[in-house]
Amino acid sequence: MNNFTTKYIKSDIKSGLVVFLVALPLCLGIALASGVPLFSGIISGIIGGILVGVLSGSQLSVSGPAAGLTAIILAALVTLGSFEVFLLAGVLAGIIQLILGFLKAGIISNYLPSNVIEGMLAAIGIIIVLSQIPHAVGYDAMHEGDYFHIDAEGNHQLFSVFIDAINFIHPGAILVALASLAVLIAFIRVPFLKKIKSIPGALIAVLVGILINEIFKATGSSLLIGENHLVSLPVPESIEQFFGQFSFPDFTQIANVDVWVVAFTIAAVASIETLLCIEASDKLDPLKRYTNTNTELKAQGVGNILSCLIGGIPMTSVIVRSSANINSGGKTKIAAISHGVFLLLSVVAIPHLLNKIPLASLAAVLLVIGYKLASPQVFVHMWKNSKKFQFIPFVVTIVAIVLTDLLMGVGIGLAVSVYFILRGNLKLAYFFKRDKHTEGKTIQMELAQEVSFLNKAAIKQTFIHLPENTNVVVDASNTVYIDHDVLQLIKDFVNFGSKEKNIKVELVGFRKEYKIENSTTHVTSVLSDNSEPVSPENIENGAKVPSSILLVKELSNV
Repeated sequence: MNNFTTKYIKSDIKSGLVVFLVALPLCLGIALASGVPLFSGIISGIIGGILVGVLSGSQLSVSGPAAGLTAIILAALVTLGSFEVFLLAGVLAGIIQLILGFLKAGIISNYLPSNVIEGMLAAIGIIIVLSQIPHAVGYDAMHEGDYFHIDAEGNHQLFSVFIDAINFIHPGAILVALASLAVLIAFIRVPFLKKIKSIPGALIAVLVGILINEIFKATGSSLLIGENHLVSLPVPESIEQFFGQFSFPDFTQIANVDVWVVAFTIAAVASIETLLCIEASDKLDPLKRYTNTNTELKAQGVGNILSCLIGGIPMTSVIVRSSANINSGGKTKIAAISHGVFLLLSVVAIPHLLNKIPLASLAAVLLVIGYKLASPQVFVHMWKNSKKFQFIPFVVTIVAIVLTDLLMGVGIGLAVSVYFILRGNLKLAYFFKRDKHTEGKTIQMELAQEVSFLNKAAIKQTFIHLPENTNVVVDASNTVYIDHDVLQLIKDFVNFGSKEKNIKVELVGFRKEYKIENSTTHVTSVLSDNSEPVSPENIENGAKVPSSILLVKELSNV
């Protein structure tokens, strides 16, 4: 799935342009919040888009400077004493990530339940909305990356700035934001505009915002939006000034213990955030593709090495830009790469024009994205799936992330999800038996009485390594509970994965509440007495089973 294709190039370029418009202020804002030169954020965004986009195993995720690293960068700058020494720690962090990729540490993403991932996405949507409303009304006291800051008096900045914005409303910014929102909604709702696939609504919304503010400027209107509420891209006056914005690591400090502590901290946090984003992006993928997370860790490692070598800050795969990519119609990695190319061209060619973009217009774009991530339909969907096993961990994850931070919130949500699962489900070994006969080339998968999200990784690996041109029977006759994650995995395999490998799937014994339609026929397999166990590792490593009748049996002691 890592091969390039031009099949969706029009929608990918269009999506890349939208992601560029979203990424530009984020790159600048996160750099500002991290206490580093603004150009460092742009470097990270360009390399995250182009280099990581090429090397990544994901077709849809977008990499760049991440809000989750800002506190670490700020603290590291104080501890290490200079930006150049910090860049050395960033290079070492990239090397550590590269090693983690070769050690196949990316497998941990398979054990993240969907209710926690859905909760993370909804929480990010809520944070986007709360953080962009102040921009939409012309109040810019908070920079991207400071969402989770709590001051000495215990005030959560996300909410305090939101409340303060009411007292600092700028009519011109509100007018620009409403006009941009009207354009975006029109491109979603109006049939004629919906058919125009070649022009992204976000681009028109931004151009409308620029035009309105230029009219305010030309007429001397009091509604004019000042420079402090416009995009602020560095504008070098000469080639020397441009190259003077690059910084380089101080390798003389490589024996400094503090450098290595910072490096391991960045590598750990950046890797976890990347794996969370990859799992979320795969869940949003309309084509239901799976990303090789080990390849992703390697790509992130290479990206961070190069970024920090030339003065950029560390990056991760980031959910705001990734969701913007998916919601804008991106289908392949060309979208992420093109967004990096647009960032590069903007820095070199049109910084003056970009500095005319009102933040209120960009806020409108992000408000639409945030609403899609946290729409009421998402909450209704999780409620209907399972009030206990799905909805409660989902809501807990949302509240925890909004009130704390991304990693802590996901950790709390995961703990709650595991608690509910362990109450009703206990996982034993996963057994494979392979028959030596070849009649029918039929593979039988008999599900256990209790199937939890803990079984997802093994079932996913089985689906991935099933031989082509076979019949597969998935038998749920003996089950009393199947986790939503596993049900969705089976649905995706039936609708997408099986078709790519020409596998005929028969579903048997699924109860009505599983919301999976059983097949009308049942292919029966016969196992020989001399069948022998085959470990999941052997299957994962490509054990040959095309001429076998395979019984995949998962047992539970509950």
